[in-house]
Amino acid sequence: MINAIKRGGRKAFFTYLELVKIIIPVYIVVTFLKYTGVINYLAGFFSPLMRIVGLPGEAVLALLTGYLLNIYGAIAVIVGLDLGLKEVTILGAMLGLAHSLIIEGAVMKKMRVKVVPLTILRLAASLFAGVLLNLIL
Repeated sequence: MINAIKRGGRKAFFTYLELVKIIIPVYIVVTFLKYTGVINYLAGFFSPLMRIVGLPGEAVLALLTGYLLNIYGAIAVIVGLDLGLKEVTILGAMLGLAHSLIIEGAVMKKMRVKVVPLTILRLAASLFAGVLLNLIL
């Protein structure tokens, strides 16, 4: 029993370190972009599109991070932004349906699954969920 606890604790600690390696740098970059005005530029550019799903323009950074990299990076971006409960809920649902598209696309390709149609389906489901949640919430 004690060996199992030690092994579990060790694995949990190393998993924690892996997440910290992702989250802290992304959070720092988002904070830097926020204070340099880059996020405001992105927000203005993507604001009309993001309004459809009920998100502010700067949330595009969280979506792109989650879609292209991984969900942990997106969480770091979300923490770095000032979003309300509704926005976080919409982002969470959208990213739950479509995240890590590049990595998972490579895995699907190895499994001989048609990557493009499945990726388009995941993105469409993500956007549909965003629009639907914006109407409901």
